[in-house]
Amino acid sequence: MAAIKFALDTGYGDPKRVGVTGGSYGGFTTLMAVGKHPDTFVAAVDLFGPLDWYSMLKNTDPTLQEYIKGLLGDPEKFRKIYEDTAPMKYVQNIKAPLLLLQGENDVRVPKEETEQVVDLLKKKGNIVDAHYYPQEGHGFAKRENQIDSIKRTLDWFERYLKNAESATASKQ
Repeated sequence: MAAIKFALDTGYGDPKRVGVTGGSYGGFTTLMAVGKHPDTFVAAVDLFGPLDWYSMLKNTDPTLQEYIKGLLGDPEKFRKIYEDTAPMKYVQNIKAPLLLLQGENDVRVPKEETEQVVDLLKKKGNIVDAHYYPQEGHGFAKRENQIDSIKRTLDWFERYLKNAESATASKQ
């Protein structure tokens, strides 16, 4: 957020065209950014980022379950930490159009994480879209899916950042 503030304060950035994207922990960071700072971001793309530590503990692979517990502690004893440090707490604040890209066979960040985001934001009436890549796990191994995910990301930002003023005007 400090880098964004610097770019905007020095005139290198346009506040009507601030976007964010990331994969895995970067996807987590993307969800946190648009949830905690909803008025800053105009568009976002989340690639296989976790939403909720509790659903991650239920659905992710055992190694990552232990890693999460190692970072955050016992999930019952430290419930507040689990809740306060998950994008789930802030997802209702999201205003930016959000694209989610997810491998259908991801055992690290299972597709249930993405499905939760999509369901919550659709119920709210947000602009949200998701694409699930068959036979892909955590990250995209197939070249055609890597290329497709980049194209989808660029198209999303083209639609919602480059044309931010016209997109805003058409909503009014």
